[in-house]
Amino acid sequence: MKKLLKSWIAIYTKPRHEKRVAKELISKGYHTYLPLVKERRKWSDRKKWVELPLFKSYLFVQTRLNETIHILKIPGIVRIVKFGDKIAIINKKSIDSIKILLKEGYKPKSTDYLLKGDSVIIKEGPLKGLTGEVTQLQDKNYFILKIDSIQSSISVKIDKAFLKSDKAK
Repeated sequence: MKKLLKSWIAIYTKPRHEKRVAKELISKGYHTYLPLVKERRKWSDRKKWVELPLFKSYLFVQTRLNETIHILKIPGIVRIVKFGDKIAIINKKSIDSIKILLKEGYKPKSTDYLLKGDSVIIKEGPLKGLTGEVTQLQDKNYFILKIDSIQSSISVKIDKAFLKSDKAK
């Protein structure tokens, strides 16, 4: 019988369960990668540096594709990420690139993956709460939106940091 090679796959976890799930996977002998970024959080009485997942609710696991059923039994895991009915395999080069970025001190921020035609909500600023549609991708920093909820269609340049996907729509 031919032995399958191990591949990197993405696991979707319950909210705020990434570290717990990673620890459990490691204890079961899996090779995992949970990219963490340091962020300064402010509470009413203090400020503190905390390590947060770069990709909320996601972590990466290296395993054989025929052994993924065992991963789903771990508490806190919601599903294995798939495209259609096939498990999404993450390129090792992508994992290595993330590791290098973080090791070199870059502070990447995860943003929603938006495409032309996607429905979005403005999450910050004076237009907070308005919904619209991505009509153009311009440069890599700005989007032009069609905002229908103010009774007319207008185009406005909005920094992508202010946008979040409205996939529920």
